Amino acid sequence: MALDYRKCAEEIFSHLGGKENIISAAHCATRLRLVIADNSKIDTKALEEVEGVKGLFDSNGQLQLIIGTGTVNKVYDEFLSVTGLTAASKADVKAAAASRMPLWKKILKTPGDVFVPILPAIVASGLMMGLVEAIPKFWPAFGSSDWYSFLDLVANTAFALLPVLVAISAARVFGGNIFLGAVIGLMMVHPALINAWTVGNYAAGEIPTWNLFFFHVQQVGYQGHVIPVILAVLLMSTVEKWLHKKVPEMIDLFVTPLCTVVVTAFVTFTIIGPVFSILENWVLAGAKWLAGSLLGSLVMGAIYPWTVVMGLHHMYNVIEAGMIAQTGLNTWMPIASAANFAQFGACLAVAVKCASQKTKSVALPSSLSASLGITEPAIFGINFRFMKPFLCGMAGGAVGALFGALFGLGAPVYGVTGIPAIPAVNNVPLYLVELLIASGIAFILTWFIWKEDAPAKKAEAAPEVPAEPMPSVVRCAAGELLQPCKGEVIAREDIPDETFAAGILGDGIGVVPADGVVLAPFDGVVTSVFDTKHAVTLEKDGMEVLIHIGVNTVNMQGEGFTAFVEEGAEVKAGQRLLGFDREAIKKAGYNDTVVMLLTNSDDLEGVECGLK
Repeated sequence: MALDYRKCAEEIFSHLGGKENIISAAHCATRLRLVIADNSKIDTKALEEVEGVKGLFDSNGQLQLIIGTGTVNKVYDEFLSVTGLTAASKADVKAAAASRMPLWKKILKTPGDVFVPILPAIVASGLMMGLVEAIPKFWPAFGSSDWYSFLDLVANTAFALLPVLVAISAARVFGGNIFLGAVIGLMMVHPALINAWTVGNYAAGEIPTWNLFFFHVQQVGYQGHVIPVILAVLLMSTVEKWLHKKVPEMIDLFVTPLCTVVVTAFVTFTIIGPVFSILENWVLAGAKWLAGSLLGSLVMGAIYPWTVVMGLHHMYNVIEAGMIAQTGLNTWMPIASAANFAQFGACLAVAVKCASQKTKSVALPSSLSASLGITEPAIFGINFRFMKPFLCGMAGGAVGALFGALFGLGAPVYGVTGIPAIPAVNNVPLYLVELLIASGIAFILTWFIWKEDAPAKKAEAAPEVPAEPMPSVVRCAAGELLQPCKGEVIAREDIPDETFAAGILGDGIGVVPADGVVLAPFDGVVTSVFDTKHAVTLEKDGMEVLIHIGVNTVNMQGEGFTAFVEEGAEVKAGQRLLGFDREAIKKAGYNDTVVMLLTNSDDLEGVECGLK
């Protein structure tokens, strides 16, 4: 059965704490992305049960509802219609969310913002490096061929000039000119500088220096460095934006780029580079210890999924890039792979064990996604939602990461984990064992520890007792229609709308309402409920009836109206159909007369309208 996009949007909106609690809304390929003012007003459990919502999570200041490709855009359009919000881009939502994040989280989030756009280049290069290095092990002659030399050049380019890619991406993040950012990145790996990877071949005193004021700067490049590049471009962007505000437009084109590059270059080579290169080396030394020690790998394999939940896992890209630059081997990758594959195992256990078709329909594809290294659907849609599978995944990840450290697993690549990393890893059989251990432990623990909650029994609603029978107001050979609401019955000709009064839509009556409830005029079937909930149509024994609340109230877009029935519902005479706020209608400047018309009156015999 096709998803009712309108209903899905309406139900989502009803659990968000009101329109004033929604700051911004956008969508990506699979998720509805919302920035919420006060998360305490959200009914999370109710949102998870909305038909069409496959999972939800809060990340980087955004409430993200997983809906699915090809569906989310349609639900989003209905959501805008229901809420009255204007469309926002993902960038707008990210900006709104970022402005609400604490400073520490903004700092940790920045490396991820810089690295995510360049991951395709890094992943492609890393996988190629793994393949190029692996082929000579099976075909020694290939290692001395021109093809090896050529493919090695292609594979190494992204890593050899990594500061340039980082600088361009950082300029985008910080709002600077990306071409000036590229200049700063190129400057830091300029051929005139000694390559940072070969500087160890120089004896003390052989490294040339610049004497700039009281600074003695070694002429060494920053190949493989990341943090100094990001900070240099942050400075560049700040200086550039300040100069754009201060320099007259007539000379801005010349003065601003010149001053920006010179100032940034001087500060980078005299302060930022020397200081933060040392700090970066300390960070890498700590990361290597964690990844190489049994205790450190055990702990990181367990807590890695928590950093995913917090949206901070992309910060590891800095560590992994530094490892590859220094040693050519990323030993952090097996930790991430173990953690991610364990979440796959836990999610797969839920998919196999659960009875709920909705849970199964989310868990199975999410587990497959996690096996490929994309764990957000599994974590937020299933494991973290039920918590026990998440904890079981942490246990599996810890043991798997411990195994990886014990055997020194690693790869000359980052940005990929799980199955896609197999071609690049330094020991494929042991890596497969690590994945099996991590996912197997998580699967078994989840199978025995997690139990599916029994579906909540819905209290059987007492059958709605029809109101006291209303008087007959329309009669014909096929039957009669009862008054649709309390109030004064008026002739069709007196309805304050030319179309209704002229009988163009059929014969009938109007009611000046005394309350805000519309009742069924007979025992029949609801054939449609208008999206704006201000009108409904019914049918019985060949009689086709329209009940319309107010004049021109369609312009209210559903504000102040409630539907108590759905299309296809069988109703009894006197049963509630619609509700409406009379004060809201009057405040909007519209007449609230309720109109009931027999739309096919021309086809019926003996039509008579009015009170007996």
